[in-house]
Amino acid sequence: MPLETFHASGALSMGIELELQLVGQHDRDLASAATDLLELTRRKPFPGDIKPEMTDSMIEVATDIHVRHDALLSQLEAMRDTLLDSAGKLNVSLCGGGTHPFQHWYERRIFSAPRFQQLSGLYGYLAKQFTVFGQHVHIGMPDADSALRVLHTLGRYVPHFIALSASSPFSQGSDTLFDSARLNSVFAFPLSGRAPFALEWHHFEHDYFANMEATGIVRSMKDFYWDIRPKPEYGTIELRVCDTPLTVGRAAEIAVYLQALCSSILAGEEAGPVEDDYLVYTYNRFQACRFGLDGLLVHPRTHDTVTLRDDIDATLARLEPHARLLGSTQALDSLRHMISADGNDACRLRTVHARTHNLLAVVDEAVAAFAQ
Repeated sequence: MPLETFHASGALSMGIELELQLVGQHDRDLASAATDLLELTRRKPFPGDIKPEMTDSMIEVATDIHVRHDALLSQLEAMRDTLLDSAGKLNVSLCGGGTHPFQHWYERRIFSAPRFQQLSGLYGYLAKQFTVFGQHVHIGMPDADSALRVLHTLGRYVPHFIALSASSPFSQGSDTLFDSARLNSVFAFPLSGRAPFALEWHHFEHDYFANMEATGIVRSMKDFYWDIRPKPEYGTIELRVCDTPLTVGRAAEIAVYLQALCSSILAGEEAGPVEDDYLVYTYNRFQACRFGLDGLLVHPRTHDTVTLRDDIDATLARLEPHARLLGSTQALDSLRHMISADGNDACRLRTVHARTHNLLAVVDEAVAAFAQ
């Protein structure tokens, strides 16, 4: 089918999708409780959107469209509280985190929905291994060409969002030595990675998407697992590299950081993207996954090397005028404090494990953080 027309939305409007873990209250392993939880939450109005995900140990929730941090956070908190109330009746806990520390992928069950069953048939065991949990952020774009320009300009900042959200240091019972092990599961899919370099929607639609569709490989934008992808039906770009943070507060902070960056790009304050910017993309992305805030970042234009911690701090400082206009100064200040003092969520979970030597305690920490 032809690519859907890009429906321009309110510039810099935003929405969040969060994939959440369903955890048994007794054994702290993943629980096959998605069907029951969805049924409970649908018995009364839910303050957002809720739907199943690939396996029956996870759900996805989504906010409405917002322009201000305070309203976004308020809805996220309301969604969290409603979910916790329903899950408690099922003896199930919820938490963020990009991976569950010790679940076994082969024990998972694909959710009984046609699309998930089709993906399971196509991808085999990769579908069950995709029981990982991410945050997706949508930012509204004024038009299709602006969406592509912003998407490719953001390539230089993708490692920022990986490092800030990283919350998946443990997987399959082991410390992976990565801050974000979740993205290693995404890499396995053939249509992952970065979007093709195109700055005009006409070329993207007719020279790329139409040719891909003709191969029979793809039918819609849903078939692409790119780090950032355009969503023409929403009129947004969608950032997909983030782990689900441990708290909804951190999720909102990351969203408004992206909003402020997009504001700067749309205002013409960033150099226009060129394809050579991607020469260092994979290296920088790996550094963020492996080392988090302590990873190294090579600037695509100057080739200077800085730590992600320092580059994020400098960027947050530069975005202060945009944060003031957007009402997100406090949220970005919280991120600056995190990178200078507290560390990301991966650091938080590793600190608990170093103290307890117990992965059950790591899950307890994630559950308590989500409920705070």
